[in-house]
Amino acid sequence: MAIIYLKPPQVRYRKQEEAPPAGCRSAMADARILIVALVSLFAFDRRLVHANFANDTVPSWGAQNVRISADGENLTLTLTNQTGCRIDTVNRFMFGSIEMNIKLVAGNSAGTVTSYYMSSDGSAHDEIDFEFLGNSTGQPYIIHTNIYTQGMGNKEQQFYPWFDPTSSFHNYTIHWNPSEIVWFVDGTPIRVFRNYESLGIPYPSKQAMKAYSSIWNGEGWATEGGRVKIDWGSAPFVAGYARLGLRACVWDDAQCVSTYPASTLTPDQQTQMANIRGSYMIYDYCRDTSRFNGNMPPECSQPQD
Repeated sequence: MAIIYLKPPQVRYRKQEEAPPAGCRSAMADARILIVALVSLFAFDRRLVHANFANDTVPSWGAQNVRISADGENLTLTLTNQTGCRIDTVNRFMFGSIEMNIKLVAGNSAGTVTSYYMSSDGSAHDEIDFEFLGNSTGQPYIIHTNIYTQGMGNKEQQFYPWFDPTSSFHNYTIHWNPSEIVWFVDGTPIRVFRNYESLGIPYPSKQAMKAYSSIWNGEGWATEGGRVKIDWGSAPFVAGYARLGLRACVWDDAQCVSTYPASTLTPDQQTQMANIRGSYMIYDYCRDTSRFNGNMPPECSQPQD
């Protein structure tokens, strides 16, 4: 993972009653857009998966820091100076929409990383990431997205949230099908990675993935390139999770590949995404010519919307 240093500007989180940024709808409208975007996915999904933390996930690291509510619908993950923690889904999936409502660590979260991602196994793994990089009190979180194909990453895009992600739960959805991957925040698309395998560009289409959630010590790189370390006096650091959604094909045979049709964003969604990217994106690997010495990754020359 590349170490990206960005000095955060003074960003004021929007209050709940304020209007959303230009081109963005209300949370209710965003939810409707997300539903519309996923209608075709549901129609072709022969095996919608009920989601429950108690039944559908298992702690794989730092189990003592994992707390699941009695009804299995809510989860907290805690980072202490002893350990972080992680949960994994029991099943692997091939294509679908995996979603989570997350409330990030409040206060001084510098050096902490709260993550929600999908990944296959092995050194040549595929992976789709949401990582939330903590910051000093008063400075904004960074929404860090990345994708690995056949073990190769270096496809980071980063955003400042246009809301306070620590005051309430917000929905983060990874939509993955044979034609594209879309990262959604509260129903608004913020990034697309399209399938250009026909041009020789790797795309995660052959390896089933589990979904993971974790919190861990990333002070070596997460906040201002590692310049700001964790203040253990502020520990424990607690992230809340709720409403796990596994609208995806459980991988047991090749049927998943034919389950999901190609899909594209609506013009309204494309406008929303363009506005978010224009106002809140702070890093795009496809614009970092010095990093790649001018030899840019091939997907950067292809449309991604």
